[in-house]
Amino acid sequence: MGSELAILGGEPAFAEALHVGRPNIPDEGLVLERIRQAIDRRWLTSFGPLVKEFEEELARQAGVKHCIATCNATIALQVLIRAGGLRGEVVMPSFTFIATAHTLRWEGVTPVFCDIDEETGNIDVAHARKVITERTTGIMGVHLWGNPAPTEELAALADEHGLRLFYDSAHAIGGTRLGRPVGGFGDAEVYSFHATKFVNAFEGGAIVTDDDALAERVRLTHNYGRGEGNHVSCVGTNAKMTEVAAAMGLTSLENMAYLIDVNRERFDRYAAGLADVPGIRLRRPSPGNTVNHQYVVIEVDTPGTGLSRDDLVATLQAENVLARTHFHPSCHRTEPYVHEQAVSAPLPLPHSEALSDRVVQLPTGTGVTLDQVDQVCALIGRAVRHAPAVTKACLA
Repeated sequence: MGSELAILGGEPAFAEALHVGRPNIPDEGLVLERIRQAIDRRWLTSFGPLVKEFEEELARQAGVKHCIATCNATIALQVLIRAGGLRGEVVMPSFTFIATAHTLRWEGVTPVFCDIDEETGNIDVAHARKVITERTTGIMGVHLWGNPAPTEELAALADEHGLRLFYDSAHAIGGTRLGRPVGGFGDAEVYSFHATKFVNAFEGGAIVTDDDALAERVRLTHNYGRGEGNHVSCVGTNAKMTEVAAAMGLTSLENMAYLIDVNRERFDRYAAGLADVPGIRLRRPSPGNTVNHQYVVIEVDTPGTGLSRDDLVATLQAENVLARTHFHPSCHRTEPYVHEQAVSAPLPLPHSEALSDRVVQLPTGTGVTLDQVDQVCALIGRAVRHAPAVTKACLA
């Protein structure tokens, strides 16, 4: 099907593939120098100077007192769930990466999925209220595509019911809500520094919080439960970040403003190039929010385009534009949760399902030039103009 789809019969538009989430490496020389220094010190893990510096800078940027760096964001969520005392049920949006749900389940907690606000993609607070029960101990918000969730409303809901409020902030470092940096909302937030994130540490995560007691429990939990003098006071795991990861993380973090500028420039170029394409909507941050623009996400309105979302993705991939669907299917339609809907999704989630079926993630970042963005926009426009032929080729 690929050769038939490519330019409706020609060669792919791009000889080399454009990838979603291609790693940014803004200063290779500095990364390697920091790694060399770590090797020379022979201090490669267990709270080395690079990890401490990384934590201090993250806490400063988030405007909080505490940051605990981890080997990845998934285990950071697991550590936070355990250290934060979550049990029973935790309310979370279904429209998110499956790891958000899995970390709760891994720690013996039932994720209870609620619907989203279809306009923002973030958790629907009114729906979250409906699924709170006597077994609920917390809410896990998600700042979808870096667009901060309704933090004020969620805080009021959590306070009303005496619940913990944590955020999966994997997408959101560098963003703000009403002028306040992401990282200081709720009881704690978790960042991701996976290689596909615009600020990366090869692989890594971090927990940021202003809660002194919670920070202390997190520090114990992420280091085998060991504190001063290696005294073990609780069950813990090994979630520590290495010096090599911190070398990359620090260098990436130092270049965050530049990387955001790169992302914003490409976002604006996509906005201009897609403005007149029927049935294509570029997702934008909510009023009062700023985002890092590491995700360029469009919605495909099939009646407006005459083209299904999946056919558009197939067309772009045939052109070597490796666009992706995102969070499809939603968590409640994914194993093992799809068979547990009486527990995990007590009410229909139509907005999550609808958005999951419409969105496409496009390539951006330092690995994509502005001219390439223009070409991608042109391809999308051409696919829409030739929708009947594209659909026929996809069905062939």
